[in-house]
Amino acid sequence: MAKSPALPKPTPAELDLLQTLWPLGSATVRQVHEAMQQERPDVTYATVLRLMQIMHGKGLLLRDESGRSHVYAPVYTQDSLQTNLLKDLMQRAFAGSAKALVLAALKTGISKKERDEIEKLLKDDEK
Repeated sequence: MAKSPALPKPTPAELDLLQTLWPLGSATVRQVHEAMQQERPDVTYATVLRLMQIMHGKGLLLRDESGRSHVYAPVYTQDSLQTNLLKDLMQRAFAGSAKALVLAALKTGISKKERDEIEKLLKDDEK
């Protein structure tokens, strides 16, 4: 059986940009820059433009060049990319053990609210 090609692994800066772009769906560089400035006022337009060009080249973003301003969109959904990164982390750091990964995550300190949500999900899954 042929193995499906691996999804590109975004750098931390690329993930930061994707976190901004996913809720927008598709956007121009200017729109992404303005949205990113809400959290990081120091980020420049030139930095966002260059990063988006690199991400397009890596296959992380699609680019529509039909209009005056290029419009970019993520190639992968947030869920599919996060799942792929999680599987990679689980293989490399936890010898493929989902249990070890979850236990390590729980030990890092979660809030009471998060713990209650996890317990509810587990109980609902048993039904």
